[in-house]
Amino acid sequence: MYTFSQLLIRNTVLGVLFSITMAVLSLTVLSSYLEQVQQDSQQTIRSLATQTLNNTEANLLSKTLQRSFTFQQLNIDIISGDKLTNYKNSKTNFLVNLVSPQPKQIIIKDHQVKISYLLDFSKQVSLVSTIILIMIAATALFLTLSAYLSTTKYKRIFDGFNRQIKQEIDHVMKPDVARGADPDIVEIPELKKGLSEIHQLIESQVENSSALEKEAYYEKLTGFYNRNAFVQFYENKINQNDEIEFGVLLITRCSELQTINQIHGYHEGDKYILAVAEIMKKSAQKYQGAELFRINSSDFATIIPNTKLQDAEEYAKDLSRQFDDFQTSSELDSVANTGLVYFDKQKPLGELLALADTGISVAQTQQVNSYHSQRDTDILKSTSANYGNQNWRQEIDGVLENERIILLVQHIKPSNRNTRAYGEILARFLNSNEEMLPTASFIAMAEKLDRIVAVDKLVIETAIAEINNKNLYDQSYGINISARTIHDEQFLVWLERRLLREPKVAPKLVFEITEYGLQQNIRTSKRFIDMLHRVGSRITVERFGVGLTSFKFFRDLKPDFIKMDATYTRDIDEDKNNQYFLRLMVDLAHRLSIYVLAESVETQEEKHTLERLFVDGCQGFYIGKPQNL
Repeated sequence: MYTFSQLLIRNTVLGVLFSITMAVLSLTVLSSYLEQVQQDSQQTIRSLATQTLNNTEANLLSKTLQRSFTFQQLNIDIISGDKLTNYKNSKTNFLVNLVSPQPKQIIIKDHQVKISYLLDFSKQVSLVSTIILIMIAATALFLTLSAYLSTTKYKRIFDGFNRQIKQEIDHVMKPDVARGADPDIVEIPELKKGLSEIHQLIESQVENSSALEKEAYYEKLTGFYNRNAFVQFYENKINQNDEIEFGVLLITRCSELQTINQIHGYHEGDKYILAVAEIMKKSAQKYQGAELFRINSSDFATIIPNTKLQDAEEYAKDLSRQFDDFQTSSELDSVANTGLVYFDKQKPLGELLALADTGISVAQTQQVNSYHSQRDTDILKSTSANYGNQNWRQEIDGVLENERIILLVQHIKPSNRNTRAYGEILARFLNSNEEMLPTASFIAMAEKLDRIVAVDKLVIETAIAEINNKNLYDQSYGINISARTIHDEQFLVWLERRLLREPKVAPKLVFEITEYGLQQNIRTSKRFIDMLHRVGSRITVERFGVGLTSFKFFRDLKPDFIKMDATYTRDIDEDKNNQYFLRLMVDLAHRLSIYVLAESVETQEEKHTLERLFVDGCQGFYIGKPQNL
């Protein structure tokens, strides 16, 4: 529907075109009429001029003609050359000049007189101009009025439609509410049919919205709220709600998830997470208003509102006891550690998470499955009083000084006899009580506290010693090296000298480095790989496929193995896209004389699929569990 302004503009354009057409037509007709009048007056002027010249002198001819006619222009000349009259009306306007005909000439041979004249048509032109202006004004008035009436009419009709649509939608949304009578509403069957379809669409959208909300705020595996819900809960329920004035935030970190995923597979990792979630759920039921969240793969958050730190510690103690029981029944090295921190409305969420994380770091250095209440909130502002980091520093230094390390090995099974495979060495670290430290946390804190190079040296030294002491020269062993270590110049010099002193062991070692680690400094990575090849060792690029590395990069670096990331091998028997990608990678790698390995192989179907894709070796819980070196 046109708006009033749109109708007015449209009608104005039409009115202007109509007015111009009528004006041009009127002026054309007027011009023809004036030409005819001028033509008709020619004979009268000739007769009058002849009669005047016969009775009087030629000088009086002009006055005689001007008494009888109104001229715009009048010239009377003697043919011999004398000019008797030269009259011209200078007050005529442009329109008069536009429609006036050409001047006429009359020659009276008997008196040798030439008359050139143009009648004055100002009155006729003025009359026609007035008529045209009246017509234009009438047209404009008519068009404006018609636009207003049309808009009013259509508005009334569409208002009726809108009221009917609103009434029908209200009835759809609230079927129990009675509909009132409206005389302006017209019953339209097609409209009712459309509204019925809208009703079905609304119901579908409501269902989809509920599903999306559940996906956005719930974690699929445990059914707990996720990190999005955690942040929203803190902002809405704590910062902006008077019901919760204070409380305690607990972060529980599952210490063995990465190890279980690596050794036993992701299915066992999921079972482990579900078991921890069930323990936390039962314990949290004892506290009114407690909310549980899974904020990342290994961390759970518990918010206990309007509770003091001392009371929340009872919840943490209960968790520790149940984690100990679960550890015993599951034969795990540990289960989880918990950090507690008190909060009120003045505490930002980021600060609370940092404090809770510090509490976890402290708890990990105390005993298995322990907890720690982080009461010192000034710790984040101090660079020298970081209690959690200090404890980890002491623990890591203790491991390095006393060589508290155990080596396990998980073998890679070759797909055929021609493939050179090896066993991956897995390091485990012990605290002063000979209890297993969480490996992932230990490595992360070693990176953070600048101890990772020393840790990697300890692993290498221990592996070389074990191979020599047990005379394990009949097979090869893989050792994981951190990205930071391979880019350390002093480490490269140390490793080359150390391997040169071990001519029997060096050819049996395969160093595993992540694809991401190699990409950080390509020049240093190439130097590291070239050095390993000089001393007879080999190199594996693990977690391959996560980055965007090109095969030109590998052609230049010349690794011996690439180990595909677990995301490509997990459920490979069902994932056609990963099968195609992996087959392509195998083909390209073999052209460069690079062996392709697969990790986290957990089922027979996955193993058979990988063998059909010509993968050179498989590693995982299905192939073989880690065992002592």
